[in-house]
Amino acid sequence: MKKSKEVKISVPSDQSMVDLLGHRDELLKIIEEQFRRSNILVRGNEITITGDREEIQVVANLFRELLNVLAQGQCLTPQSVSHAVELLRSEEEIPPSEVFSDTILVHRGKAIGPKTIGQKKYVDSMRNSTITFVIGPAGTGKTYLAMAMAVQALKSKAVGRIILTRPAVEAGEKLGFLPGDLYEKIDPYLKPLYDALYDMMDAEEIRRLMDQRTIEVAPLAFMRGRTLNDSFILLDEAQNTTPEQIKMFLTRLGFGSKIVVTGDVTQIDLPHGQQSGLIIVEKILLEIEGISFIHLTARDVVRHKIVQRIVEAYKNFEESKKAPSVLGDIHDRR
Repeated sequence: MKKSKEVKISVPSDQSMVDLLGHRDELLKIIEEQFRRSNILVRGNEITITGDREEIQVVANLFRELLNVLAQGQCLTPQSVSHAVELLRSEEEIPPSEVFSDTILVHRGKAIGPKTIGQKKYVDSMRNSTITFVIGPAGTGKTYLAMAMAVQALKSKAVGRIILTRPAVEAGEKLGFLPGDLYEKIDPYLKPLYDALYDMMDAEEIRRLMDQRTIEVAPLAFMRGRTLNDSFILLDEAQNTTPEQIKMFLTRLGFGSKIVVTGDVTQIDLPHGQQSGLIIVEKILLEIEGISFIHLTARDVVRHKIVQRIVEAYKNFEESKKAPSVLGDIHDRR
């Protein structure tokens, strides 16, 4: 193994080593596990790294980035350290500290912002584009980050209202058999949007804004015939829209508004034989200025680590030779 001169990192005296390394060195252990060709020695406020010539430079850059994150007032967690390692190894031009310092919203002391390169590109796209499409698997923060951007836009008075919508595909014609009025019938299909909203605003404020129609949560069918001005509009679960529905929705866009469309093309619930509008829309609109398409992957999953592995396993399965016949048999039995 090629050796290099040791690399030393001096930690500022006003910086807590516990914040950097974790309680009982739990964060340091994550780093050591990821970089086994390097030896990390901590003495006082100095970190000495020796080992493989190329790897120790990555480790040194990692510690510098983590110190930058702490200097910006952010806290380190096992998850954020793992994401920082992945970001550095991806050789992307955006440093981890720039990703983690991008705070969209703070609610009850909790900072909400991107955690991966893909999420950072997604957030920047929502800032810079009139219409943003984001396509990716579960756990990549598609809906959550869009909701945070919507709430931030409302609080900063960039828009005058938030409109949240989803297709109630599973309901179909069975809505008439459910108890309650129309809003009570569709409420279960909109609950994920409420969940994200309540994580970013106080319940009393949400109720007041909804009573004033400043925040509106409604099924996609309610969008027909409207022109939506001065609004942040989120269409969630767009993989369950038909081409006609997604065209109808996009043409509701009015002046001073932004649209974000989220979806996962691996979880389509439309009837067998019905084409998803989300699958073909990129081919139609890709060249239009002001419209962006962001594709998130398993690397952008920010839930439990096992969720990332589940997403990746299903992707590998579907791409294998066995997948078409097996998934076809499953679909035929639906």
